[in-house]
Amino acid sequence: MKIATFNINGIKARLPALLDWLDEARPDVALLQELKSVDEGVPHEPFEDRGYRVETHGQKGFNGVAILSRLPLEDVTRGLPGDDADPQARWIEATVTGARPVRVCGLYLPNGNPAPGPKYDYKLAWLARMEARVTELLALEEPVIFAGDYNIIPQPEDAARPEAWTEDALFLPQTRAAWRRLLALGLTDAIRAVQPHRPPAARLRDFTFWDYQAGAWDRDNGIRIDHLLLSPQAADLLEDAQIDKPVRGREKPSDHVPVWIELAA
Repeated sequence: MKIATFNINGIKARLPALLDWLDEARPDVALLQELKSVDEGVPHEPFEDRGYRVETHGQKGFNGVAILSRLPLEDVTRGLPGDDADPQARWIEATVTGARPVRVCGLYLPNGNPAPGPKYDYKLAWLARMEARVTELLALEEPVIFAGDYNIIPQPEDAARPEAWTEDALFLPQTRAAWRRLLALGLTDAIRAVQPHRPPAARLRDFTFWDYQAGAWDRDNGIRIDHLLLSPQAADLLEDAQIDKPVRGREKPSDHVPVWIELAA
């Protein structure tokens, strides 16, 4: 089972690029972020023509997450538990059934800037709610995937210029501490499981985001903020994890690239 995450930065603006990637990569499941569209505005036909079922949790002009699946989907739920008053569309989950059922959770974690401030408070509160939901799902002792744009740079090696991010909400100590708490629950960072930490001199530049400005892509001034975290039962099935970096260099790209895993059948 191939499961991918891709922040597409506007499903209407990036539709041709998204479809080209789907035709090439052929993931069984694609978790999308930043639809920037209400549910009714998300095109279904181009995906359904390719055999995908489409489930969305949209929001006008901002946020928005989706699941595309060529495999059967069950028990689709929308919204991260813990705050019924939260209007932001940042979480969707469902059970995908291939050779075995896998729970997939697609997320678009808040950016949090400027920090400190209300936006950063919201980010930390959202992370606390996510930690609670992860704890609930881990108690089921089943394969679960938490995939999406985390807006977290976990380690200095996950940025081309870590010194440029020291005051940013993506890299503040409280943010990275929340990330470590997720890992401490028993989750596995799929990319790091396949591509382990290396010293800077031998670092794989495995970034997933490059800003549109200041020639970031041309200079490979990127960061790794798109992640797939796996429950122990999912980690036992992990066969591969990769970043489709060349997608960023194509025409009218997203500022993110897809990240995917392959689980044993």
